[in-house]
Amino acid sequence: MGWWLVNADTLASGRFVVSALAETTACVKLLAKGAATHPGEQAWLDNHLPCYRRMLRRDPVTAALLDAALGARTRWIADLLTPPHPGVGSPTFHEELAAVRTTPPERAYADLEVSFGGPLPAELRRTDAPARIADLLEWVWTNTVEPDWKRRRRVIEADAVARAAQLSHGGWAATLDDMNPGMRWLGDGRLQINVFDYPPRDVSGARLLFVPVTPRMGWVAWEEPEPDRYAIVYPCSAPLAGAGGAPVPEALERLLGPGRARVLVLLETPLSTTQLVALTGQGLGSVGRHLRVLSDARLIDRRRAGRSVLYYRTATGDALVDGARPPNAPAVTAGAVPGPGS
Repeated sequence: MGWWLVNADTLASGRFVVSALAETTACVKLLAKGAATHPGEQAWLDNHLPCYRRMLRRDPVTAALLDAALGARTRWIADLLTPPHPGVGSPTFHEELAAVRTTPPERAYADLEVSFGGPLPAELRRTDAPARIADLLEWVWTNTVEPDWKRRRRVIEADAVARAAQLSHGGWAATLDDMNPGMRWLGDGRLQINVFDYPPRDVSGARLLFVPVTPRMGWVAWEEPEPDRYAIVYPCSAPLAGAGGAPVPEALERLLGPGRARVLVLLETPLSTTQLVALTGQGLGSVGRHLRVLSDARLIDRRRAGRSVLYYRTATGDALVDGARPPNAPAVTAGAVPGPGS
């Protein structure tokens, strides 16, 4: 298994950051995989996968470079594709992308050989390899991520708030254990980051960054030497990542109003007020009023989880939502695991 040695000071100074580049890279991985983990991802793939595949068919060199960078044989993503967030400020997508585009060719070859698992074919040892990868990332950003970036950013920020709340009452062990599959706190300063047989790394004294993304994807990245930055990219909690695309029946909108109906549909999975604000784009006051009305009507209930309050539909609320759906329309499940929130 791969693990990092992390001292207390490094953990204490760790911070959550929003990365448009990491979100785009996660979307590239999802497009390459071509399989969704929840209905919201499936709807996104249905919209964008055919065009993405046509684009790659027209550019087989870039397609081959991407296959090498994604490490299908080695399970190692090329460092070229995953430069960590600067760790300070709020860089734009294009500011982050510059780190990919300006990668020296020789370094790009070395990164790609690691992820490819051997010497690169001659046709892939190209001086324009970094620019081609950057152009592909820019295409995915412009065509599939940027149009929805405001909502995605709200979800990412809500997950960071939820993790901070979890940290306050469960400590780092509880917060880290469910970030990524195979990731857990081992004790004695050791953080298992995956289940693969990678050599351990001492990251004590480095800048440790936690980067949520909405696709169900995760990886780690680092930049050395000074300033040392280590990033853990992890998927937002299932309810946040999956609930955004849940459809609202038209009949329910007419009965309750669009804002209130949206809240009721989302509460198929327990969610906090913070998470509902992120998913709906409504203000905290509006969400609070909707929750009070729905609670007074006994369509939703609430329960405490640590310091968080989670709201969820009652049986009456379920019956109302299901009854308002058109015949034969499937229910949309936001996710299986309630995420912590505040």
